[in-house]
Amino acid sequence: MSAADAIDELYQQPLSDFTRARNALAKTLSGAEAQRVRALAKPTVVAWAVNQVYWRARAAFDRVMKAGADLRKAQLAALQGKAADLRSASDAHRRAIADAVGNAERLAAGAGSKPSPDALARTFEALSLAASPAEPPGRLTDALQPAGFEALAGITPKKGATPYAPAKPAHHARAAVDTRDHDRERGSRDGAHAKEDAKAARARAAEERKRDAEAREAAAAARTREAGLRKADAAVARAEAAEKLARASWERAHDALLEARRTRDDVKRAR
Repeated sequence: MSAADAIDELYQQPLSDFTRARNALAKTLSGAEAQRVRALAKPTVVAWAVNQVYWRARAAFDRVMKAGADLRKAQLAALQGKAADLRSASDAHRRAIADAVGNAERLAAGAGSKPSPDALARTFEALSLAASPAEPPGRLTDALQPAGFEALAGITPKKGATPYAPAKPAHHARAAVDTRDHDRERGSRDGAHAKEDAKAARARAAEERKRDAEAREAAAAARTREAGLRKADAAVARAEAAEKLARASWERAHDALLEARRTRDDVKRAR
């Protein structure tokens, strides 16, 4: 099995086994590959659940990615003044995300985890709308935030283009204002969500560090106890051996004493 295949299997392990399995895998490798494996970050609960959809419910994952690509294509076409059915693409994208979230919750529940549905939805949205993945599929390590309209940066709208059918100028003006207001509101919500997720991620990281430290302390204490037990067992073995030697010496001395007394008695009788 190649190192890449072994890493893929690592991200399919139960989340609680990740650190142990990663360290065990690193020990089987050498050089740069071992260092790369040791540097792999443990996924958050949300990222792990999304990964499991990729590994264990691939059809649902592929639907999200295709729906995201279709929506992105429709957005780009609309910005360039081409005909595009944004509403249908957006509806299909939402349905695919909802299906993927359901699969993620089911797989996580089977492993005793309960990731946030909102965080799952935002992560699937971000993955499916990204121009290129930040991490290889199935190896996500943290929840993601949708990039919003800046994901379409570099695309210059065609002059006079609109994603919808032509309408009266007044309607366009109102629509533009509504869109800007919506974008600002969404930006505020996304910013708040990002802060909440960042705070939660820091808390999870701190908790994981605390658990890792406690595990290391417990392991060190166990090793100390085992070493003490081995030392005590060795001392008992030495004492038992010494006792056997002493008992054998005493028995020989006692036999010699009895023999000396018999010899003395024989000499007395012979006189």
